[in-house]
Amino acid sequence: MTMDSVGIESRWVEVGAVDDIPRQGARVVATPRGDVAVFRTLDDTVFAVDDRCPHKGGPLSQGTVHGHAVTCPLHNWVIDLETGEACAPDEGCVTRIPVRVQDGRILLAMVA
Repeated sequence: MTMDSVGIESRWVEVGAVDDIPRQGARVVATPRGDVAVFRTLDDTVFAVDDRCPHKGGPLSQGTVHGHAVTCPLHNWVIDLETGEACAPDEGCVTRIPVRVQDGRILLAMVA
């Protein structure tokens, strides 16, 4: 277990291989806290966020990945995967899940 910046204990859970996700694609991981969308960008960076757009709850995992952002398939909100923030002019935020890649495997930090 590790401590995050606010002192909450979390554990790293392996959820699959980076190569299981196509570049500019996503996969959904079911967790006790809800579905998490795990994204792989064209430059092989991996991000994880709650799979719900802050606008109307659209499935971000079904959106279009471009750069380090995803466009929600319902109403075209663009979410910055690095910050979780909606891009202007829209306002809102999605929860980011800490992620790391180790030996080609994706690990998510899950709150204990």
